[in-house]
Amino acid sequence: MFRKLIVPAMLSASLFGLAACGYSPGHRALTGGAIGAGGGAIIGAATGMGAGTGALIGAGAGALTGAATTHNQINLGN
Repeated sequence: MFRKLIVPAMLSASLFGLAACGYSPGHRALTGGAIGAGGGAIIGAATGMGAGTGALIGAGAGALTGAATTHNQINLGN
């Protein structure tokens, strides 16, 4: 039970923290999508959803997160 719920949730949280590396919105969307796809594939395979489905969901979530945030929001103003 722990591995099926907590581990993917922790991986997702750590990926969203890194999902928008970059300065321009386009660059953050691109890197966020790539990081999200990798993380989503891992989580999808671990939960039985399928690596392809997880990669698609993760890429979309990562790209949206990257495009919707600014560099200062991700770096907490530093």
